[in-house]
Amino acid sequence: MSRVSSRISSVEPSATVRISNLASELSAEGKDIVDLSAGDPDFPTPDHIRSRAKDSLDEGQTHYTPSNGIVDLREAIASKLRRENNLSVTSDRVTVTPGGKQAIFEALFALLREGDEVVLLNPAWVSYKSIVTMCGGTTEAVRLDSNTGFTLGETDLSDTISNDTRAVIVNTPSNPTGAVLPKEYLQRIRDLAIDHDVWVISDEIYEKLIYDSTHTSIGSLEGMAERTVTINGFSKSHAMTGWRLGYYTAPDPILQQARKVQTHTVTCATSFAQHGACAALNGSQEPVRDMRATYRERRDAAMDKLNTEGIEIPSPNGAFYLFIPVTTDNDVKLCEDLLTEEHVAVTPGTAFGMSGYIRLSYANTKERVLEGIDRISGYLGES
Repeated sequence: MSRVSSRISSVEPSATVRISNLASELSAEGKDIVDLSAGDPDFPTPDHIRSRAKDSLDEGQTHYTPSNGIVDLREAIASKLRRENNLSVTSDRVTVTPGGKQAIFEALFALLREGDEVVLLNPAWVSYKSIVTMCGGTTEAVRLDSNTGFTLGETDLSDTISNDTRAVIVNTPSNPTGAVLPKEYLQRIRDLAIDHDVWVISDEIYEKLIYDSTHTSIGSLEGMAERTVTINGFSKSHAMTGWRLGYYTAPDPILQQARKVQTHTVTCATSFAQHGACAALNGSQEPVRDMRATYRERRDAAMDKLNTEGIEIPSPNGAFYLFIPVTTDNDVKLCEDLLTEEHVAVTPGTAFGMSGYIRLSYANTKERVLEGIDRISGYLGES
């Protein structure tokens, strides 16, 4: 009676959540924790979004919605995808989900057959591999080029993407590196996807946080509309992590099959949160621009500080992370020691499929980010 699913027993708990939880526990004990581990914007959700959600509560919008999402939100998302991402999408091809993670799960659950191979571009977000495993698939990793800030660089994808590949997951801007894949690199992925009849899961959740380059949706490239699932959401762009709202668009038959997953699991996204998301897309985008400008200022200050400490890495073009090399492959223990001894929380690179690194999130005030780097460099200098 004690046996459990082999799929779930082989999945490791989220390292980012574990570190964040431990940091919270130490903080509750009165420790001065500089938390640079979480991928959670430190800004409040903009006023006009919260106001619309509150109004929807007063209007009685507290019941089930259509499983795919309310019409107004799906229309706003489709309009956004056409206008900003050059994707030919109508509202009937949009599904609203409780968070981007759920969107990834639904797409992969619908797509993967037992034993199907999914290619990850490492370092890759912690949950990709676990979700693939839970959906019955296997993963094959390609190590990205650290010399170019973990873009494709000189990486030869043709050694990994083959006729045995079912899908490849593309995340640009990237968690954990902040790398933005320019169009010419996406075209290399496109060519292999078409040649080998491979699906692409395009996770674009950090799309609005790009500083020194532009965003291209791989689904907009020639030949990719019929083989791309585009995933996005509101957590990072509008500081709405707790609202749990994501969305995806995909071609048939994947779209209809993925929607079955939603109807038989979460049913629908939260009703009043969806009304708030309408305001996020249709209302002022000035808060998004302000947050991006602040993140950029923090990135630049953090890069200057790292350079002063003798740590040189390519400047990330997006998201709010720095992926920093360390002198030990046991980065898990290093992160635990940094937290318990220096009271600074960062995430081990091992969680993202690449040992010998730590991920630092600058979704915190500039002062706290710089304080955290001081503590890290001080500890590393003594080690």
